[in-house]
Amino acid sequence: MADNFIFNSFPQNWHTFLKESNIDALLKKSCDNVEDEYLTKVIFPSKENIFKALELTSPEDVKVVIIGQDPYHGVGQACGLSFSVSNGIKLPPSLVNIFKELSDDIGIEIPTYGDLSSWAKQGVLLLNSTLTVESGKAASHKKMGWEPVTQKIIDTLSTKRDNIVYILWGSFAQKVGNNIDENKNLVIKSVHPSPLSSYRGFFKSKPFSKSNNYLINNNIDPIKW
Repeated sequence: MADNFIFNSFPQNWHTFLKESNIDALLKKSCDNVEDEYLTKVIFPSKENIFKALELTSPEDVKVVIIGQDPYHGVGQACGLSFSVSNGIKLPPSLVNIFKELSDDIGIEIPTYGDLSSWAKQGVLLLNSTLTVESGKAASHKKMGWEPVTQKIIDTLSTKRDNIVYILWGSFAQKVGNNIDENKNLVIKSVHPSPLSSYRGFFKSKPFSKSNNYLINNNIDPIKW
């Protein structure tokens, strides 16, 4: 492996899972690009958390995939999991709406914290398409080379694994998930939970109960959302 902290921190179990997909070349390019960014700019999340989603959810344990676009770009927000923020950080508007739908869907109390790592540890892969961002500049790392890497992850999961639920919120996530085999997986699509679009079909879409019903029907333990 290359002498690059970010490259070397890519989880070994995912590296093995992706070994037939030319992942090293793709990963080397993106990690080299981003390593240089950390030297001169404020980049989120911390280097240690770039692959947090993969660290918390092993390829063989994936039950649900929730695809995000890129990390939150505010100070202290990005934690390496799509839509999640660390405890003590104000809930972003999209996450507020996710929790509203969660409560409406399965009747649980709306959480007061934004850390979704408990989902990840149960098999919910909270994967952003772009894994890093410059402070205050949304989508600033869109051309750093992360998208081919994360696309490989999604496509390889679809090829090698069956009975996974893919939750695709918004047109961007739906494009990323365009190649998912819907004959052997469940794909749930709706508009994005952003306040700009949530009232056009995100609310009342019931992604959490639909996910669990599918898992139960396939003899897989449901998620404790």
